[in-house]
Amino acid sequence: MMKIIIGADNLGYDLKEIVKTHIESKGIEVVDVGVYDKKPVDYPDVALAVAKRIANNEFERGILICGTGIGMAIAANKVPGVRAAQCHDIYSAERSRKSNNAQIMTMGAVVIGPELAKKLVDVWLESEFQGGRSIPKVKKINDIDSRCRKSV
Repeated sequence: MMKIIIGADNLGYDLKEIVKTHIESKGIEVVDVGVYDKKPVDYPDVALAVAKRIANNEFERGILICGTGIGMAIAANKVPGVRAAQCHDIYSAERSRKSNNAQIMTMGAVVIGPELAKKLVDVWLESEFQGGRSIPKVKKINDIDSRCRKSV
């Protein structure tokens, strides 16, 4: 059974709560790493908390929400082995999984509303990596990650 890890900064708190409830209503377990209120926090801390647990294979997929989704994606992608994709439309949500095998979806609470967010999450959770022509491309991404990690 799929288990999702979710996190947000203070700007994403309300949308995180809506998305979490939506996912749980489908019978999927959600582990919430915060925030638990609207007190200001630094989004990289939340992104790291989720991305590390994805990289350690504790969870197959994670969702991060901030104001735009951009900062969370940038921060999560700094964790070796993680592929995070900002998704604000149905096509991107689907392709991030099918073509790029993204383990983390990021969204911007200031950019999209709750109904679209729920649709994006549904599409993202239902989509699986297709493999095929995407396999060598994802392998190249992983190789870049590996090479750059060693050179630092």
